Amino acid sequence: MSLYRDEGVVLRTQKLGEADRIITVLTKRTGKVRGVAKGVRKTMSRFGARLEPFSHVDLQLHTGRSLDVITQVETLRPYGEALVSDYPRYTAGTAMLETADRLTVGEKEPALRQFLLLVGGLRTLVEGGHEARLVLDAYFLRSLAVAGYAPALSECARCGAEAVRAFAIVAGGVVCGACRPAGAAVPSAETIALMIALLRGDWQAADASEPRNRTECSGLVAAYLQWHLEHGIRSLRHVERDQADPAGRRPGGVRDGAEPGAREVWESAQDPHISRA
Repeated sequence: MSLYRDEGVVLRTQKLGEADRIITVLTKRTGKVRGVAKGVRKTMSRFGARLEPFSHVDLQLHTGRSLDVITQVETLRPYGEALVSDYPRYTAGTAMLETADRLTVGEKEPALRQFLLLVGGLRTLVEGGHEARLVLDAYFLRSLAVAGYAPALSECARCGAEAVRAFAIVAGGVVCGACRPAGAAVPSAETIALMIALLRGDWQAADASEPRNRTECSGLVAAYLQWHLEHGIRSLRHVERDQADPAGRRPGGVRDGAEPGAREVWESAQDPHISRA
């Protein structure tokens, strides 16, 4: 087996056997990698805590037939330590990890720009300078752009006209009156301006936006993302909203009495007495 080293962000983990875990990592040079971390669920594991979602790590791996084997781990930035104490940022970060996993379909296909976007998004979340949902929407738009799915926001996606009237997901963004398909959304001009600001990284304009425009923007961005992925982002249902849900749900869209979801997982992560093996 050949040995290689890379840095990456842990996207997710899953149990394997009695003591091992499969770790999915988006790496800087190799792309998405799945590796086995042997014995990490044991109490005396040398690096189990370093291989949790959100961790930015330096890895050494042996190439295996189907799964590589993780032999060394060093923590570079433990983003999870800061995010786990803040539920809105924790859920936004979880949605980022899931999106990065979905957008990097093939394993060991270099995805440097997606890696850099994810690291930048997690760092911005941890710094806390902007609302968590704004950071998440900016990440969604930019990661879509890197994947080749950037929405048209300044001129009609179909004919190039500047007089835009609506936002049509199937058309690829804003459309003019003549090209507007049935069922297209009609967002305010301020909402489209917010989407442009997030895509460009204009945080001064984004931070000055109104709550109603942020809510409308989030709905459009989430729908556009999931249409292109052809699957829903499960963690999006748990992302904190600014206003209370009129249907009697807890933050994140989970009804009272529903089965445990992201908030329960988050709360259990705060309790040192709850086993996470």
